[in-house]
Amino acid sequence: MSTDGVQAPAQPVQTQPAQTQPPQTDARPLRADARRNRELLLTAARAVFAARGLDAPLDEIARRAGVSIGTLYNRFPTRVDLVDAALAEQVLTSVRLAERATADPDPWRGLATHLTAVAELQAVDRGFTDICVYTLPADSVTERAKRRGNELTVALVERAQRAGVLRTDVDLTDIGLLLWAAVRATEGVRTLAPDAWRRHLALVLDGLRTDAAHPLPGRPLNPETMRQAMAFS
Repeated sequence: MSTDGVQAPAQPVQTQPAQTQPPQTDARPLRADARRNRELLLTAARAVFAARGLDAPLDEIARRAGVSIGTLYNRFPTRVDLVDAALAEQVLTSVRLAERATADPDPWRGLATHLTAVAELQAVDRGFTDICVYTLPADSVTERAKRRGNELTVALVERAQRAGVLRTDVDLTDIGLLLWAAVRATEGVRTLAPDAWRRHLALVLDGLRTDAAHPLPGRPLNPETMRQAMAFS
């Protein structure tokens, strides 16, 4: 958890500044009414995706934006196009949080702070929760940002393992799924207890500590299996 967010682990990398430029759009200038409709659709999509997830009906987004469904498809021919444009900035925010965490000299605190920050974003935005576990096309703005976030999270995980504070029999797929589960498990009580996820995340973090480790059954999920299972279309 793209837990991307937080996703399946990649090869170790050197920490570099993230590419946090705003998402690129078509270079051709849009007419004023077209620009307005695009912004209305993106604002509506973020709100609807946050409340209902990435499978929310597109006609609901069009109604909320005050435009026709034809206008939506004219601006965003596929759901993936709309998701990429609407969610890229949230993912870039999570990348900036990961950069900040890598600067923390304490390996455990850096990792725990980052996972908590990602969980906090997920707790208020179901669309962001979904994008952390779904995979968009590799050349999309969102997926490129997720890859950078993944690299940074891998660096945090490996640093904590080298320091002996994170158990060595877990990988990023384990951590991502645990983070996703801790947030999703409390969705039903979010209105009455919006911070309930914090207790469950604390239990997850304690279970990841080396001094709390017991042997785990089985092996982590293969990253390719995760990628295929979470492809978004």
